[in-house]
Amino acid sequence: MSGTPSGELAVLVVDDDVRVARINEAYVDRVPGFRVAGRAHSAAEALEFLTGRPVDLVLLDHYLPDENGLDLVRRMRQLGHHTDVIMVTAARDLATVQAAMRLGALQYLVKPFAFAGLRARLEAYAALRRSLSGGGEAEQAEVDRIFGALAAAGTPNELPKGHSPTTAELVRGVLRTAEGPLSTQQVADRAGISRQTAQRYLKLLDRSGRVTLALRYGETGRPEHRYAWVPSAGP
Repeated sequence: MSGTPSGELAVLVVDDDVRVARINEAYVDRVPGFRVAGRAHSAAEALEFLTGRPVDLVLLDHYLPDENGLDLVRRMRQLGHHTDVIMVTAARDLATVQAAMRLGALQYLVKPFAFAGLRARLEAYAALRRSLSGGGEAEQAEVDRIFGALAAAGTPNELPKGHSPTTAELVRGVLRTAEGPLSTQQVADRAGISRQTAQRYLKLLDRSGRVTLALRYGETGRPEHRYAWVPSAGP
């Protein structure tokens, strides 16, 4: 893991539109644990920057003046640049989306988008980095968590069918402000919702890597699940 000297994840913003690049840069700088290392407005500028200053993540537009974003990713890999990529583009045709997925883009964010959309993906990316930083081997549950960390990221409007954005934010708020791990019933009581509802949203957060799950064993009965919020800043 490279990162910056301060432990933040270094991001290169690549967009042909100077104004849009500045907006995306401002968005990134608002997310704890991330710092913009530079901006590029063409594929050539991006490659030149990556050659001199490796970064952790590239936020990449598809429409660039000299070549498209997917061609740039191909050239990055050919040249040995294994930097992670999140596509941030107005290109929404399925052929481009599929090609981005096959080239290893971790996420695909369609313009226009709000700050919350990018923040969710960056936070999920940070959680993914933490999951991978320990090395060693992983059980199936950990593998599922890693593969689901980015897939479940998104704005409240992108929640699975049957989930309320308001309730999701309520549960997140309870966990963010808690001083320690909470049981499902404690989350339900603090959020003012049923235990069954709390359990549904906690499972969703667990799959997305936004909470850690631990088991507390008592003298009798089944172990109690306890959940703690995973902050977006570094390890």
